Amino acid sequence: MMALVLQDLAVTPKGARGPLFAALSLTVTPEAVVTVMGASGVGKSTLLDAIAGHLPAGFALQGRVSLDGCDLTALPAEARGIGLMFQDAVMFPHLSVGDNLAFGLTPALRGRAARRAAVEAALELAGLAGFYARDPATLSGGQRARAALMRTLLAEPKALLLDEPFSRLDAGLRAEIRGFVFDHARARGLPVLLVTHDAEDAAAAGGPVVTL
Repeated sequence: MMALVLQDLAVTPKGARGPLFAALSLTVTPEAVVTVMGASGVGKSTLLDAIAGHLPAGFALQGRVSLDGCDLTALPAEARGIGLMFQDAVMFPHLSVGDNLAFGLTPALRGRAARRAAVEAALELAGLAGFYARDPATLSGGQRARAALMRTLLAEPKALLLDEPFSRLDAGLRAEIRGFVFDHARARGLPVLLVTHDAEDAAAAGGPVVTL
């Protein structure tokens, strides 16, 4: 079972008397979305950084992170197989929409034609067929969010972390993009860990809610 498992995970800033949050143990199973909530500054985004392997210098990690039965704790970010989406769907301004998505492609996919076909298929799934050569600056917020998700999925992650990726969208678009992200993650059997301040996000996720 390709589950994301945290065992007694805690993060302590350098010089602090104790960790940001109590040691956390949880299992996120395939197709499940577990939501993490809590007050600002409690360490929700730092938790995701620790899981993904992006913990900044000055923080100490305790506990264990494993995915699909493999201990990731000591592995660099690029070897963990974990996708991460942020509040801002950042895209490289000097690259076209298609080239932005191609940047996320797994190196295992070789050949220019095969890579182009994979990006075109992802754009079609995102409702962005014909957008390969478009300037990313011309995309709407929803289009950027859909493109960013497909770029993440093209890397073929084994788990997905969501750091408030819906927070900058208006209410109607938020529900649409939230459903789009959850549906695509579940279709790929990915365990998903969502950080949010919004109770509606948690309700839409439909899984357990953890409060830090």
